[in-house]
Amino acid sequence: MSDKIRLGFVGVGGMGQCAHLRNYASLDGCEVVALAELRPELGRKVAAKYGVPQVYPDHREMLADERLDAIVASQPFRRHGVLLPELLAAGLPVFSEKPLAGCIEAGEKIVAAAQSGGWLMLGYNKRSDPATMYAKVEIDRLKASGDLGAIKYVRILMPAGEWIAGGFFDLVRTDEPYPKLDQEPPASDMDDETFQAYVAFVNYYIHQVNLMRHLLGESYEVTHADPSGVLLVGRSESGVCCTIETSPYQTTVDWQESALVCFEKGYVKLDLPAPMVLNRPGRVEILRDPGGGATPETVVPQVPQVHAMRQQAVNFLAAVRGEMPPMTDAAEALEDLKVAREYIRLWKGV
Repeated sequence: MSDKIRLGFVGVGGMGQCAHLRNYASLDGCEVVALAELRPELGRKVAAKYGVPQVYPDHREMLADERLDAIVASQPFRRHGVLLPELLAAGLPVFSEKPLAGCIEAGEKIVAAAQSGGWLMLGYNKRSDPATMYAKVEIDRLKASGDLGAIKYVRILMPAGEWIAGGFFDLVRTDEPYPKLDQEPPASDMDDETFQAYVAFVNYYIHQVNLMRHLLGESYEVTHADPSGVLLVGRSESGVCCTIETSPYQTTVDWQESALVCFEKGYVKLDLPAPMVLNRPGRVEILRDPGGGATPETVVPQVPQVHAMRQQAVNFLAAVRGEMPPMTDAAEALEDLKVAREYIRLWKGV
């Protein structure tokens, strides 16, 4: 591999441009050498804006003609089961947005492809927020040291909110019709109504399903789904109670996502910004109350002023270089789909 990683992009729609290409095009450690876009005018305009030298009408031509080190493919997730195995067969590292697929069967197909070809990192950008990265190190340290006692409870709150936060301000658009794309077949174990509920859940809340495992540091199972559709209750492998509150209220001009990791003698609290916000990380708050006459303290560490999508790009490049594992690989992302399926089963009874 040369000093700069040679990237190819597959798809430069809204997320492809503003969540991903904008960041990679401005990082010193890589060079975006080609993009494949089914809408020719959009492909040309985006390439001109970001200085991408080659534009292809589809990924097959790009893979045949270009020498690439890695691929970034931001696509509708129900297309993943069709597209990602083909990209992975090229033997390259691939980055794609969450969730892994629209159903477990398609996810299993992708995992099998990742085991025999390249590897896949999923776009769970919340793991790459500098605040989450700091909190994760501290949570793991507290679990190992026992300074605040045992971990007791993890709660994630994610109300519906204004997730774009101005992040699409420079989106390149054209009047071209959106192309018809091949999609995965629906899940075989759900009727249409249940499947639509599943797709809606994994589209919006799979981030929180994944973040829960990340903060716990272990797998968990769903034990209860409130009939209102607001509350998911789980239990980790070691017996820690955990909950995800799914939009108990909405915020039309704000984003109020948080995670609370409770120990016997304190907590680590994480507040996360809107997914597409620029140059703003989350916030970490740590309470230590050891008791025995010691003075409790609350610490709010300063983390770098880097937004999660940009740090995610940095982390993917580091994984391509072999400096770290991918933040979430295909096998773990499949576990997210299984957690979501169990939640829907308990909620809908199907």
